[in-house]
Amino acid sequence: MRIGIIGTGYVGLPTGVGLAELGNDVICIDREPKKIEALQAGKITLYEDGLEELFHKNVKAGRIHFTTSMKEGIEGAELVIIAVGTPPHPVTKEADMKYIHAAATELAEYLTGYTLIATKSTVPVGTGDDIEALISKKNPFADFDVISLPEFLREGFAVYDFFHPDRIIVGANTQKARDVIKELYKPFEGKTRMLFVKRRSSETIKYASNAFLAMKIHYINEMANFCEKTGADINEVAKGIGLDNRIGARFLNPGPGFGGSCFPKDTMAMAYMARQNDVEMTLIKATVDGNIKRKQEMAERIMEAVKGIENPKIAVLGLAFKDGTDDCRESPAIEIISHLLEMNAHITAYDPKAMGTACYLLGDKITYADSMYACLKEADVVAILTEWQEFKELNLAKAGQLMRHKVIVDCRNLINSVEAKNNGFKYRGIGVPSIG
Repeated sequence: MRIGIIGTGYVGLPTGVGLAELGNDVICIDREPKKIEALQAGKITLYEDGLEELFHKNVKAGRIHFTTSMKEGIEGAELVIIAVGTPPHPVTKEADMKYIHAAATELAEYLTGYTLIATKSTVPVGTGDDIEALISKKNPFADFDVISLPEFLREGFAVYDFFHPDRIIVGANTQKARDVIKELYKPFEGKTRMLFVKRRSSETIKYASNAFLAMKIHYINEMANFCEKTGADINEVAKGIGLDNRIGARFLNPGPGFGGSCFPKDTMAMAYMARQNDVEMTLIKATVDGNIKRKQEMAERIMEAVKGIENPKIAVLGLAFKDGTDDCRESPAIEIISHLLEMNAHITAYDPKAMGTACYLLGDKITYADSMYACLKEADVVAILTEWQEFKELNLAKAGQLMRHKVIVDCRNLINSVEAKNNGFKYRGIGVPSIG
């Protein structure tokens, strides 16, 4: 199948590479010349585990191409996937639809023959109707359908998730559109569940899913606070409630709050849509407010650990919002660092993959180390903010020799508290008894 994909970000590029690997002829379109020039030169523009190898394989095979030309990408395509950003509006926090509307208006001119337009971006309910209207207005004779095809790729696991989807949701209002998608996903037949629903239901499913998972994270963080006050261990509590198959173990890891490109903006957008439709959603509102407060609480916890130390040096391990990606959008680490800077903290930071993207956000406000152990040199406290495996394997004896004061604030519960104690560290985790 010939497929055009509009957008080469964390959704568009892994999707394009995955579809090319399935044997399709894919052309990715982006308005940023530098990004397309890099991709055309064989340089991948974001980090995802396993993506680079697959990218080079399919570029070499000639199954995926890149262009800034909408005309080149759309003409002759049987399927067009819109995968552009829908960032939160700076004031209302609703999803900003300008990129979606611009893409729909521009692509309309180049439709030839029957074309299926699939929205993979997370969009408000009713967006499919808007796209239909925009295309019809620009090109009244176009033969097309618009469907909702939400993505459920986890950052850091996007390649794995593409080839092992736990479900495929399709919001299609015509049989012709459903038939195209059945053909596209034929390689997954019998391996996953495909659910066809109304377009507006599909648009709702993505928001409802992300809001529910965000609430689960907020809940376990509040339980962690409870455990700290009562002497219970949140790791044991989470394991115990996760064994209930009605609840499940996933998203029950306490930490510094949720971040990334989905949960923060989607919960805020869902809350906005609820207000617009005069529907009360108290759980989502509490989740949004609690997640904002969580970052401030973590910053205060770190500063408390160096109370009484003159000009303390804080070593931060982790800048990406999670492991397996270089994405720092809405990263708890970046927000915590921003709070620390407001408290006049001196910070040195390290991340295995996200140094470049973090530097773009923070500039010269902090110092950047070229390794985990270089980051710890002369530090008074080390704050672990992202759950990279490298940090979990920290050599505590070596760390203790490098640091000025042996203090760990582990916001991801990666370090064994008993080993920390045996190596002379004061240790504070999340929802577990403090040591020292």
